[in-house]
Amino acid sequence: MSDIALSGSVRSNLLSLQRTNSLLDRTQDRLASGKRVNNALDDAVSFFQAKTLSERSTDITTRKNEIDQAISALKTSVTGIESADRVAKQLKGILTTAKTASGKERIELRKQFNTLAAQLSELVRDSSYQGLSLLNSTSAKLTVNFSTRSQAKIDILGRNLLASKLITGTAAALGSVAATQVVTIAWSSAPTLILSRFDKGVAILDAAISTLRNATSTLSSNVTFLQTRLDFSKEYVRIMEEGAGKLTLADINEEGANLVSLQTRQQLALQALAFAGESERSILQLFR
Repeated sequence: MSDIALSGSVRSNLLSLQRTNSLLDRTQDRLASGKRVNNALDDAVSFFQAKTLSERSTDITTRKNEIDQAISALKTSVTGIESADRVAKQLKGILTTAKTASGKERIELRKQFNTLAAQLSELVRDSSYQGLSLLNSTSAKLTVNFSTRSQAKIDILGRNLLASKLITGTAAALGSVAATQVVTIAWSSAPTLILSRFDKGVAILDAAISTLRNATSTLSSNVTFLQTRLDFSKEYVRIMEEGAGKLTLADINEEGANLVSLQTRQQLALQALAFAGESERSILQLFR
């Protein structure tokens, strides 16, 4: 069987209709997806440039989440130190009160001091975030990566703020026989015999409070820096995504106008094809 022969006018109108339908399908795809470049066949250069930007955005987003978690970890540590500072002030207050207290009162004050000192350590141990504590060991370290480059990171070292470390000097000043038992002497001794020891204990607690405040300042400074880096990462991701969008996103208003125009052109092409067929039907009438 031979191919069907079409007249020149019919074939021309048919090709025009096919091109219009192809453009119509493409426009509808763009409107449905919101993109003018959906794969490498649409525009290889724009597709791969956008892909690179999107992958970079994904990498930074992952790092951004790590920074956010690091900020939470540091805020937890800062909160713990601030609470420890209040306990240290209470301990100092007990020593100050004991200087002028009676023997019986000192026995009770000693119990309060030991209890608070133990709770100070427990408070520090509880100041952890996702299993990481920066307050009970100098070997602890929080590493925050800002990007895929190895140099773009910060290491935040831990510190030992347990009572056994923070106020060991206080225990020694008061005649403690064990660092874990902050005060074990008989506080009921004559005031003139241990008054200087209480003074030394107060001085050591002042130093402990200063240490806590310095730790708060350092960690708060790190929080501020990480917050700045987090804000930068958020803006950086937005710019990367915006850049990828410029390469691939469709102009919805333009594509909507194209759709109306193509639908009109499609109707005209169908009408023109019908007109072209009329001439052939007229020839057929001659044989009837």
